[in-house]
Amino acid sequence: MLDRRALLGLLAGTAAGRPRSVLAQGLEKVRRVGVLVVGGSTADMVGPKPANPYVAALIEGLSESGWYYEQNLKILPRGGEGHVERYPALVAELVSMNPDAIVAPGPMLIHLKQATSSIPIVMSAADDPIRDRFTESLARPTANFTGLSWQSAEIVGKRMELFRELVPGNGLIGVIWDEESKSSWLAAEAAAKARGWLLLSLEINRAEELETIFKTAIQSHADGILVYAAGLLFARRAHVAKLAAESRLPAMYHLKPYVEDGGLIAYSADLVDGWRRAASYVDKLLRGAKPADLPIQQPTKIELVVNLKAAKDLGLNVPQSILLRANEIIQ
Repeated sequence: MLDRRALLGLLAGTAAGRPRSVLAQGLEKVRRVGVLVVGGSTADMVGPKPANPYVAALIEGLSESGWYYEQNLKILPRGGEGHVERYPALVAELVSMNPDAIVAPGPMLIHLKQATSSIPIVMSAADDPIRDRFTESLARPTANFTGLSWQSAEIVGKRMELFRELVPGNGLIGVIWDEESKSSWLAAEAAAKARGWLLLSLEINRAEELETIFKTAIQSHADGILVYAAGLLFARRAHVAKLAAESRLPAMYHLKPYVEDGGLIAYSADLVDGWRRAASYVDKLLRGAKPADLPIQQPTKIELVVNLKAAKDLGLNVPQSILLRANEIIQ
């Protein structure tokens, strides 16, 4: 048997030979982070390198800050699969698990506000957190919300100008929007009034109304459409792009994945970058910061993406002025 002095020496030598990170992992409490997505499934959010690109970016960002999947970090994933009616139940289920923080995109945030005032919420993308009363200040959040605000209404005018470069004229521009994206519709109204352009309101309340919306745009002789309403339509983006092509309507989107799935053109913040930046907020919250300590930031990357195949199918020539400014051109 080892005497006490020998045993202590053995333990000290063992500890000295182990990496500090391994020792720290043994002492650290495992932290639990809830993650909500709108369009994906829960199954695609599981694992250290999940199929969902946004959750993958979040986990990668957290690992760079010392939080390792299933070591000192546990992810609690919930995917909405584009079914808006399920969002409140998914949020309630996640809140009942009392995670250390929750990361969520815009369409989930109103339900989180109603469900909890204590769990820190990191917004991976909020439309307008002041208008939606998640906070009274971007510089110093006043509730349990922090993260990223797109202030998307501020780039609506630029999006409309790009559309008019692509489809010149003064005819109607249809705008598909829902209650969650109402600020974008109001911003479009203001931008159109300032420029003397005519808008057609295409408000949508259920995804099942989409075909009717496109028929209305055709019957109204719209030059094309701007597409918002991500909470309803993001999971159905390939179908939206297909309907736009079949309707012979040029469509400008506010999110890049629509174009990756066959849409014509998008001017949008980088979603993956937003989720990666959300990781830095989660890291600080897990280390003891409060939402009020973490100013809400705006996007650093706005991308113009053009799908030339979609343009060709529509018989549309994309102006050189747009091609030269495009961050990405899909052939």
